[in-house]
Amino acid sequence: MNKKLRIAVISLLSIVLAVSIGFWAKDYCDSKNQAELYDNLIETVEEIDDTQDTMSYSEDKDFLPDYQELYMQNNDMVGWIRVDDTKINYPVMQSKDNPNFYLRHGFDKGYTVYGCPYVQENCDVNAPSDNLVIYGHHMNDNSMFAGLMKYADKSFWEKHKTIQFDTLTEKGKYEVVAVYKTVVYTDSPNSFRYYDFVNADTEDDFNDYVAKCKELALYDTGITAEYGDKLITLSTCEYSRNNGRMVVMAKKVAE
Repeated sequence: MNKKLRIAVISLLSIVLAVSIGFWAKDYCDSKNQAELYDNLIETVEEIDDTQDTMSYSEDKDFLPDYQELYMQNNDMVGWIRVDDTKINYPVMQSKDNPNFYLRHGFDKGYTVYGCPYVQENCDVNAPSDNLVIYGHHMNDNSMFAGLMKYADKSFWEKHKTIQFDTLTEKGKYEVVAVYKTVVYTDSPNSFRYYDFVNADTEDDFNDYVAKCKELALYDTGITAEYGDKLITLSTCEYSRNNGRMVVMAKKVAE
């Protein structure tokens, strides 16, 4: 290899290395900033005085003291979700006029690839809809909804059979019914458009949805849902296939 070629190769490798370091540094800073943002929100929720006066949310409901302050910071907030022994401990957002806004924006509305967990635009958290579809990114630092991947292991489910999802006015516990992987946005026979099910027109519609989730399930939870139950469907990317998704479906149970 002549001298000029060696210099060119070394220069090219130096540029690639510099760019790689730059991307790594940016990812590290983004991860740190997002962690700090949500740690502060968690601290706000945990330090709330339950005896404080709360505002009226509607004619017959008041805010939970836990979330009133955060709602005042961003009134796109519709709830809070938590799964023990994961990093899933986040506000849940909904922007019906700009449905995918929180795909690339955080709670503070600043742009970030981390986004923030959010409810599908045609779901009604307050009614509520028969099924609330909630999306979150699968991030490399295990933040956002990456923790859902732990449910692929039955032993994790055995110790984490419930998920906490609170609205702004009511605390809610949900029992995991089915955990499955699927693909979306394709005509493949392996594709399941779980996000199309929001409200059941009939009892058969509801039962068909639950049966399909159970059919795809990675293992049998021994739990099912009946018409009239309220469901949440948590969704994140799953990278073993193109357009893959990891999905956890759960039903609301009495506290």
